Amino acid sequence: MEYILSTLTFTGISLIGVLGVYLVTGLTGLFSFGQAAFLAIGAYVSAVLVKNFAVSLPLAAIIAMLTGLLAGLVVGVPTVRLRRDYISLVTFGFGEAIIATLNNSTNITGGATGLSGVPQYTNFWVVLVTVIICLAIVIGYKHSKYGRQCLALRSDELAAKAMGINVERLKLITFLIASVMTSFAGVLYVFYTSYVEPGAFGWVVSAEWTIIVFVGGINSLTGAVAASILLTGLPEMLRFASEWRIIIYCVIVLLIINFRPTGIFGENELSLRRIKQFIRKGAKAA
Repeated sequence: MEYILSTLTFTGISLIGVLGVYLVTGLTGLFSFGQAAFLAIGAYVSAVLVKNFAVSLPLAAIIAMLTGLLAGLVVGVPTVRLRRDYISLVTFGFGEAIIATLNNSTNITGGATGLSGVPQYTNFWVVLVTVIICLAIVIGYKHSKYGRQCLALRSDELAAKAMGINVERLKLITFLIASVMTSFAGVLYVFYTSYVEPGAFGWVVSAEWTIIVFVGGINSLTGAVAASILLTGLPEMLRFASEWRIIIYCVIVLLIINFRPTGIFGENELSLRRIKQFIRKGAKAA
């Protein structure tokens, strides 16, 4: 039971990061290959404050999220004016710069050996409540005025500008929400593992989250959640296959591109109305 709860906890933390990528990639069509860097920012800032400066956890979490917000501004302000492919390159460079900084700040972060002895405050229930809150935020944002504008932006940026949408501001707002959300996921991560090291936040993590969003369905929040549970939880259950995770992801992506280009769920969302319709159709067929 403890192992299952541990797997579900890590899956929930990863899901929060995937929700951030869904906001950036699924809604606006931008590609961020440095999203895991915000996970690192949240983890290291909160861990250092609590462990080295005896700051209370709530205050440390707030400071970590504000630091993630500031980092998002530093990266977002100059990049929102760029084309989509350039944004992916800039965010990739930002992620690698964060990893290099953590590796070279030995006196503060422990360098490549990492930071250990962090108290364990996170548990499954804390993560579950956080996931529910983050899902509510993403659902609300998607169905808000900004979410509809994001979909217009993703379809055609020039047309969105012609309609009077402030494209740069919209990109920045979405990117900042994702940055803060992912930073808090880092707080949950470090206070669950009690140890953190820079290698856990490389570009591969960001790529995995992007792949999950595409596998689930680029504009389907339900798909992102389902794919996150499947592709994050399953390798944890099957540890012998964990080293092949990236290969499995790549094979799945190739299969999806060839046989289901829009992802498993496409643009569909799971709702009570759809479930009732499915049950009624099944009953009529029987």
